[in-house]
Amino acid sequence: MTQYVLSGAENFLIKGWKKIAGSLLLQTLLVIFITFIMFGPLVNLLIWTVTESWFYPHTLPSQWGLKYWYQVFSPYSDVSSSLFTSIFIAVLSVILCLFMAIPAGYALSRRGMPLRIFFMLLFLIPQAFPNLTVYMNIARIFYQWGLNGTIAGVVLVHSVHGLMYAVWICVAAFSAVDPLQARASRNLGAGPIFTFWYVILPQASPGIIAAGIFVFLESLDEFTGTFFVGAPEITTLPLLLYNASMSGNYQVSSITALILLVPSILFMLTINRFMRPEMLSKMGK
Repeated sequence: MTQYVLSGAENFLIKGWKKIAGSLLLQTLLVIFITFIMFGPLVNLLIWTVTESWFYPHTLPSQWGLKYWYQVFSPYSDVSSSLFTSIFIAVLSVILCLFMAIPAGYALSRRGMPLRIFFMLLFLIPQAFPNLTVYMNIARIFYQWGLNGTIAGVVLVHSVHGLMYAVWICVAAFSAVDPLQARASRNLGAGPIFTFWYVILPQASPGIIAAGIFVFLESLDEFTGTFFVGAPEITTLPLLLYNASMSGNYQVSSITALILLVPSILFMLTINRFMRPEMLSKMGK
């Protein structure tokens, strides 16, 4: 009887161990698959940046080197000027969006504002339609106004989508401000401008910085709007990446993509510092 009980317990333990081992194996395979999906394209991108020759049927490049890095950063390359143009346009887009988003976000953060929900949804309208349709119509209007092929036109079209991020994040930032501090400032005799500048704005500044970073990254990576409004007079890094890819120069396009990827990663890490939990809880409210 005792031997039968022990053998039954051993079988139970063996079956339980097999289930655990099978579950761990499945989880490990799932993690490996997700990791491959996430980082596989990035690894391929990094390989292309140091490839000089890579043709089918070779699994890996037949010749490695930094030849195309020297080509990209040479004084005669278009990458440096395109990078400067992209950064310049992104900075102007941030300034324009924050110039409109800060007062709009402060006003919309007040629950008693008439038609508050309507105005907040109004900034989402550009996101409700395909980008191609929006930019084609914007390009037609800008052509009549003489803004096609100009920095001003590209900045305006980048601000179409950037303004949505800026306004909604600024609304959340101002909604997270402690109203008692502003009320105490007014009770002590400070005016509305002094209270806004020295009490409210410093508390909302982390969210405003995060909004500026989102707009900067959106502008830096924007291709469709720049293509319809700015090309061929205005060349940014995404346009240069597109032209290099279409011409089969995967080394230059990979290096350009890596240049665009680095600030995105750095800024996203910075955003984690400024996006406070109490501010995130106010998003959309």
